[in-house]
Amino acid sequence: MSYQQQIEQIVARIVDLKKRWPAHTPRQSMVEELEQLEEELERLRELQKAMGANNNS
Repeated sequence: MSYQQQIEQIVARIVDLKKRWPAHTPRQSMVEELEQLEEELERLRELQKAMGANNNS
């Protein structure tokens, strides 16, 4: 699976989580899940960026 496909899956999971997000006081597990997804998204974007830079060399 390409980095772009993985990024798209993570973004979709974030969108789904935010749709389920309560207006007041989300569960701690939801907050933790969002943080983990955002970290994974950032990691994948950095990897994709690095691979793109390597391919342009």
